[in-house]
Amino acid sequence: MATISVPPRPYDATAVRPGWADLPADLRAAISARLGARVNWASTAGGGFTRGFAGVLQTVAGDRIFVKAASLVDQRHLSDWYAREAAITAVLPAGLAVARPRWTLTAAGYHVICLDAIDGRMPGLPWTPAELTATLGTYATVAAALREPSAELAALGVPRLADLARADLAWWAELAAGRETLPDVPAVARHRLPELATLEARLPGYADLPSMIHGDLRVDNVLVDPAGTAWLCDWTWLCYGPPWFDLASLLVTGYASGLDADALFATHPAAQDAPADGLDAALAALSGYWLIRAAAGPGTGSPHIRAHQRWSGETALGWLAERRGWH
Repeated sequence: MATISVPPRPYDATAVRPGWADLPADLRAAISARLGARVNWASTAGGGFTRGFAGVLQTVAGDRIFVKAASLVDQRHLSDWYAREAAITAVLPAGLAVARPRWTLTAAGYHVICLDAIDGRMPGLPWTPAELTATLGTYATVAAALREPSAELAALGVPRLADLARADLAWWAELAAGRETLPDVPAVARHRLPELATLEARLPGYADLPSMIHGDLRVDNVLVDPAGTAWLCDWTWLCYGPPWFDLASLLVTGYASGLDADALFATHPAAQDAPADGLDAALAALSGYWLIRAAAGPGTGSPHIRAHQRWSGETALGWLAERRGWH
């Protein structure tokens, strides 16, 4: 029987963020004014690893929307991310299961984006077959729609995964060359640093494609609605790259759920043109990044992020080791 592993904390309970009542009164007033009615109910998102406000608001008029807000002073990187997400979701192809932006607002020193509220919940782990099938189906549609990006998407000037991989997904090479201190990584990695470095070095060449991808496809960026449709959220990291990279990132939790992740990857439309060792290259790059980040010490976001990165890195490495026959 396949081994099942779950993260140290459920993905829908990782967030440490302000609630609606914690936001400055002037900001709440500005948001209510933009909505045209007073907010009488608010629910803070439990998932995520940043400290920006994110939650569903409902007005006395019955309108329900999803709002994100970040300080332009203390959380400038977050406010920039939110602005980027609004710009991206506004021009994604029609017909995709993606929350669309309604408006943006700058008030009281904050940047705010308002999107459609999706009536759904994050899939639990281990994955259920129905929710994973729905998510893979939605991603097949999304990947097909982004294989030839529109002029509006191209005009956004999004980065290329090939460049991102060279800059931030090449940690095994740093460790193998002694330029980075080896953290407490699983024994299978300590004994195979050159092989891991060789695999991750193939990703930039494989990733240099004209198609676009989500860039951060994980279980906590998915919502499944009551009808069983999976919606993809958090579009901050759209980039040029191969859709099979998104698929590899998502299926790390499929492997952790004891599923045949190899078969799920190989039979998915997004992997139809993946190189023979493309999945291995992606898993090597992702595992190195997550394990190094996990060893970085406390950050400014959620206190749960390092444990999740550690779990993700070990899971991706375990999947890679099984595929390669490493012991």
